[in-house]
Amino acid sequence: MIVETEQREIPSEVPPSPRAANDGELVHANERWGQTVAKLSILIPTFRDSAHALINRLAECDGAVDTEVIVYDDGSGDPELTALMSAAVDTYPGGSCLITALTNKGRSAGRNRLEETANAEWHLFLDADMYPDDVAFLSRYMDAMSSQNGAPRMIVGGFSLNFAPLSSKTDLHRAQSLKSECIAAETRNLEPGRFVFTSNVLVHRHIMETITFDPAFSGWGWEDVDWGLRVADRYPVLHIDNTATHLGLDPASVLISKYEKSAGNFWLAAERHEDAMKATPLYRMSRRFARLPGRALLAGLSKQVALLPASLMPAAIRLACLKVFRAAVYGGHDYARR
Repeated sequence: MIVETEQREIPSEVPPSPRAANDGELVHANERWGQTVAKLSILIPTFRDSAHALINRLAECDGAVDTEVIVYDDGSGDPELTALMSAAVDTYPGGSCLITALTNKGRSAGRNRLEETANAEWHLFLDADMYPDDVAFLSRYMDAMSSQNGAPRMIVGGFSLNFAPLSSKTDLHRAQSLKSECIAAETRNLEPGRFVFTSNVLVHRHIMETITFDPAFSGWGWEDVDWGLRVADRYPVLHIDNTATHLGLDPASVLISKYEKSAGNFWLAAERHEDAMKATPLYRMSRRFARLPGRALLAGLSKQVALLPASLMPAAIRLACLKVFRAAVYGGHDYARR
């Protein structure tokens, strides 16, 4: 069922606010939406990436019937993608709905919209290209919820690449993820705020109501680090091993493009969380490169090496060049040279 924003009357059989669309939105919900109170709201932001595989995988998980799934499509404008996700929403064993924005609002705004639509006390954020590693994924999170006696906290499950297909096109991103993101809970708990990746994180509603995503972070990157550090200043953050696979590895050219566009977000996070960000190698390298003669040349050369195919250059060297490139690009931002 689709409700268009121009329609001011909502049919009487439709629960009120969750199916009501904001200006510039369409909302599609299954027949189980609003019929029971979910124990867990699963919130999935997406843009030009279908969440249907994730929704179908969640449907296989133990305890799915006690959850609700809410998907926010941030202006993809793709009817085929909408049809795929709508079909998955219709067959989900718990309540489920798809909110489709007609224009792109940005990652922070989309996540805030998901949160305000959720009905449960606990919210699980999953990116659309994630895939739970086993069918105990949801029940493991619900056990963690119960063990906290309802006290507000954040629980982070972590990354894997267990189901990610091998491809020469995405081998650089695979190497980067294995090094920087696929980290055991024991290590992540040493710096709990900095290792909050919102592609797989469980959080109590009270936290979401008091600490929202900051829309000042535009485009890709660092809004989750900012949010995690702000949460960790006020609430417990616990990391557990309850991983989901990141299926959406990017080709090297796409990954590099994201890095090129994320410098502003990085320095915004650094300005707000200077002590935490100073402890990172990326911050220190970027600061050193900021006044380095020939920084632009270094960025260009390291980019070209990182883009070389695996047949011509070992992955370890390409990964090292990717790190140099990112630091050189970040070092060229105005904030870095202050």
